[in-house]
Amino acid sequence: MTTAKTPATPADEAEARAVQDGLRGQVVLTEIGPPPGEGLVAGVDVAYDDERDLVAAAAVVLDAATLRVVGEAVSVGRVSFPYVPGLLAFRELPTVLAALEALTVTPDLVVCDGYGLAHPRRFGLACHLGVVTGLPALGVAKNPFTFTYGEPGARRGETSPLRAPDGEVVGRALRTQDGIKPVYVSVGHRVSLDNACAHTLALSPRFRIPETTRHADSLCRRALREAIA
Repeated sequence: MTTAKTPATPADEAEARAVQDGLRGQVVLTEIGPPPGEGLVAGVDVAYDDERDLVAAAAVVLDAATLRVVGEAVSVGRVSFPYVPGLLAFRELPTVLAALEALTVTPDLVVCDGYGLAHPRRFGLACHLGVVTGLPALGVAKNPFTFTYGEPGARRGETSPLRAPDGEVVGRALRTQDGIKPVYVSVGHRVSLDNACAHTLALSPRFRIPETTRHADSLCRRALREAIA
């Protein structure tokens, strides 16, 4: 597939925040997004080797109906931006975009291992990636970051609002398996929160984490090991 090019790596934190401010207004929150269980869904994830300043990104595309892998690609590069809470996308986006660029199929939706609107500046990786590619995107995180929530019911599919310190709802805690710790779903771009949760459930038939993330996590870790070797 062909993706839009990410802006040049910011020179410092102030410039990175200015880039976020400039792109945040382009997030589309008025579209429902593609129907769950149909089309092609990509998962993206990254792995780091801090000692060597390496980052490996993987993009894995699944057939949403069967959860069969229909495409995958990796990219390995140097970390080009320091770790700063709230600005993680600038470390991950260059290699993630390169992996998406290398795909031979175009996904209808991208699922990020991280955050969308559930972000201190309401512009996490799923928002950033969605805006620069134009693809519908959502974030599924393993922890609630700085946000709070009431424990959802114990059954699969139960949810509770994920709230910012000011009370704004920025996502949902979603139980993907009975009695298992929830995941934290937020809108990225061109998808509704209801639909984002429905996609997450459809992609998580057996485990807590969506199959898209599971495949991408395994692939980027393997790519990093091979790059180091």
